[in-house]
Amino acid sequence: MKTKLDYYRVFHETAVYGSFSTAAEKLYISQSAISQCIHQLEEDLGTKLFHRSRRGVTLTQEGQMLLPKVESAIAAISQGETLLAQFRNLHAGSLKIAAGDTITEHYLLPFLEEFHTRYPAIRIEMANSYSANLVGYVKEGKSELAFVNLPTEDDELTVTPCMEIHDIFVAGPAFAAKSSYTREEISAEPLILLEQNATSRRYVEDEFKKNRILLSPIIELAVHDLLIQFASIHLGVSCVVKEFAKDSIRKGIIKPLKLTEPLPARSIGYAYLKHNPLSLAAQAFLDIIKEKQGLKQK
Repeated sequence: MKTKLDYYRVFHETAVYGSFSTAAEKLYISQSAISQCIHQLEEDLGTKLFHRSRRGVTLTQEGQMLLPKVESAIAAISQGETLLAQFRNLHAGSLKIAAGDTITEHYLLPFLEEFHTRYPAIRIEMANSYSANLVGYVKEGKSELAFVNLPTEDDELTVTPCMEIHDIFVAGPAFAAKSSYTREEISAEPLILLEQNATSRRYVEDEFKKNRILLSPIIELAVHDLLIQFASIHLGVSCVVKEFAKDSIRKGIIKPLKLTEPLPARSIGYAYLKHNPLSLAAQAFLDIIKEKQGLKQK
């Protein structure tokens, strides 16, 4: 048996006020409609819920048993509506993001700070790993947005570039650098690269393979900032992201080495499930990025 929720709302208001006419005023419907709803509810439940008299109505024993349950149900629905309103107005909820340490530190932090300033009630949940793993977090539902190194392709995801970056080679300040290097010449230097499972490493290696050049680093690291530090103390020549190393270059901690054929620009971007609508929190976070960077709305 299924009874319309509206009937229970009518029952509740009638029981609270002990009057069909007062219940009608509170619910903005006619008194006859109240009477019909109560009659239908009693018929559906197979029992009388009210004693009628000239002075109004009072609950039967069965009505007294039903009222607390109806009150609980209506209160739960009201709480649910309040919670949804809080989510809609970004006064509650969470923002689930996945990103690597480097992208988080050098790209996302200002946007996360701005988001928290605007929406302090939204809990920010971060997951950190390599780009390949981050895509998996989104597909598994652990994160809603993943910020990854591109290119990243997956039929289940929408992937949107959000920042252009450039891979460059750098050395310590005392390194005796030539005026420029061919790709073959730079490959002969003692190279310091990210680990092989890093998207950035694979991209650089693929670019060199186009010239039939294989890169054989003497040191492999898991963290981008260590590439800068190792180069700065002259342990070798590191391949870093120019935009993420600009402060170290400006301070003279490292210096860029010029390639006669620079590596093509690539991008970092955000990925999310293609057929799942973004939460209001995630959309608000992307809006902040677009606002700050002047990106066109997608």
